[in-house]
Amino acid sequence: MNTPKINDTRKAELLSSTVEHIDITKFDARPIVDAMGKMSFTSRDLARATGIYNQMLADPDCSVILVIAGSTSAGGCMDLYAELVRSNMVDAIVATGASIVDMDFFEALGHKHYQALEIPDDDTLRSLYIDRIYDTYIDEEQLQDTDFTIGKIADTLEPRPYSSREFIKEMGKWLMENGKKDNSLVKLAYEHDVPIFCPAFTDSSAGFGLVKHQVDAMKAGRRYMTMDSIADFRELTDIKVKAGTTGLLMIGGGVPKNFTQDTVVCAEILGHEDVEVHKYAVQITVADVRDGACSSSTLQEAASWGKVSTALEQMVFAEATSVLPLLASDAYHRGHWKTRAKRAFAKLFD
Repeated sequence: MNTPKINDTRKAELLSSTVEHIDITKFDARPIVDAMGKMSFTSRDLARATGIYNQMLADPDCSVILVIAGSTSAGGCMDLYAELVRSNMVDAIVATGASIVDMDFFEALGHKHYQALEIPDDDTLRSLYIDRIYDTYIDEEQLQDTDFTIGKIADTLEPRPYSSREFIKEMGKWLMENGKKDNSLVKLAYEHDVPIFCPAFTDSSAGFGLVKHQVDAMKAGRRYMTMDSIADFRELTDIKVKAGTTGLLMIGGGVPKNFTQDTVVCAEILGHEDVEVHKYAVQITVADVRDGACSSSTLQEAASWGKVSTALEQMVFAEATSVLPLLASDAYHRGHWKTRAKRAFAKLFD
């Protein structure tokens, strides 16, 4: 079958404006957040959520777990997340494979996300090999480069089961020599011993690369590596038990959110009956509560399952790219992170 020729001129027109990621160190949101705390509705919710995140950072016993779902990395928050790792404002990360592979690792290879300043019909985008996330574009050819790179990394590894944390650590190690962006979350997490978990790792660009790794090995009669999702759950529960007091900063919800909250229940089942529920919890989401989900239950509902305390929790119903920069900038400039002890949880598994 002949592959239709791509109209490179039209493609270049549509991919002409890159998404620039916000830098929370360049502006001080404290006066804005303080003023929002004197307002009502979502403004006051955001101010309270910011206060709770600052309490997490100021509590010397609290380890902070960042949870990321959705496409905020593609939408301009990628460097924000990187700054949270660089400034010791998070101690572990649980995310979708898309956030880690399709977005962060993708840009670490030198690729970009683009603003969709005009949106022709999506069949036209398909003919140009342009993928769309709401009003953001990705070059499908560059995404396939990411797929193949993941496959190449897998080819270098000993053929055995890996947790997603182990594999993402290998991605960070690979970026130390081959990456084209210093401000990569995957690379910084590797450097700062912050473990990253993706409980549905293959539901991303990584999946394509790993399937190719497996099929090529099967054809050649070789053994191949596999992903061990049970190890993911066990290792994250180990961190919860080790950490004791924990706080959750959750962007979106879904599998990463529920997976992280469930570590309390898993620890109980393993005999750690004195394990604390997550003491602090903030979630920013646009999900609805009326379908019984809210992208994995409200924080109040999570309390009924024995996962989260209701004393210091706050839901913020807002599109995250519009409020997360304010929360993160406020916390960065209040500076509780400057005196926090570094957890280096990745070393638990060395």
